[in-house]
Amino acid sequence: MAVKTDNKTRTPEAELRSYIDRFDPKTQKLFRSLRTALRKRFPTANELAYDYSSHIVISYSPTEQAIEAIAAIALRADGVRLYLMHGPQLPDPKKLLMGTGTQARFVCVEAASQLAHPDVRALIFAAVDLSTVPLPSRGKGRLIIRPTAASKRPRPKSKKTAGAS
Repeated sequence: MAVKTDNKTRTPEAELRSYIDRFDPKTQKLFRSLRTALRKRFPTANELAYDYSSHIVISYSPTEQAIEAIAAIALRADGVRLYLMHGPQLPDPKKLLMGTGTQARFVCVEAASQLAHPDVRALIFAAVDLSTVPLPSRGKGRLIIRPTAASKRPRPKSKKTAGAS
């Protein structure tokens, strides 16, 4: 499915490339190598890509819903992070996971080879085990460009908050 921007139609890969190209070359390279490694690890998962003003996120989900994602990678000005869903429930004896999120926790990544480290692999396997929706057993996941909150149409105010001010 192509994405239409400014009267041009771009493939999802071209759209994602334009997002990534905004960052410094070293961080781009790390993000791309991490994406390649996760694509190999989750070949049947969909890649849900989001472009925020300060960072890019690609979630790996068995469906087209981000809430069902197993993992995500984020490209930020300060580096690349691997997010694992169900973070607070993951066994983390080495205390690798950072953050205080209620759904996900992250590991700062400095090389794609970190994914092969036994402690990181164990966290990834645990995130897969806790996933509420199993990955498809065959097929190939798609890259899907998702709109971010800034580009979505505003929702109407609920009746509860409409009169409050």
